[in-house]
Amino acid sequence: MELLLPNPAATHRLGQVLGRSLPVGTILLLDGNLGSGKTSLVQGIGHGLGISEPIVSPTFTLVNEYLDGRLPLYHFDLYRLDTQAVASLYIDLYWEGVEYPLGLVAIEWPDRLLQWPEPALHIQLSITHDDQRLATLMPVGPVLPSWFKSLQGLMAAG
Repeated sequence: MELLLPNPAATHRLGQVLGRSLPVGTILLLDGNLGSGKTSLVQGIGHGLGISEPIVSPTFTLVNEYLDGRLPLYHFDLYRLDTQAVASLYIDLYWEGVEYPLGLVAIEWPDRLLQWPEPALHIQLSITHDDQRLATLMPVGPVLPSWFKSLQGLMAAG
């Protein structure tokens, strides 16, 4: 599924829709070049979850945990790491629901993972020739087909 996001507000709105509708345990794999809107999307997700604190990029902290929304949000930024360093972080603990309460896991730069978790939702953000954003959403594994099919309707309804 492709969604044209003509401005930053539209990227934020997509995030809000995701934050309001994604079920607990959802893993988001956020791909795109620097400046493509990954962190803006996560800010919208936080808003949709009802998180009151500012959502900031965890570039230097690797993970930010936001626990005061509808669901916990775990926001990873793997940009500065290689695959071996990422493997030593044991980030799978965040989606196993044993050591951390289940919530939404948003991972920027998922290409640093040795293996992508399943099920997940891969969101590729790219910049178009006229400086808009294009979001391409692709399921990884068995992502709730009924939810995935209704996302376009959710976006239209706002």
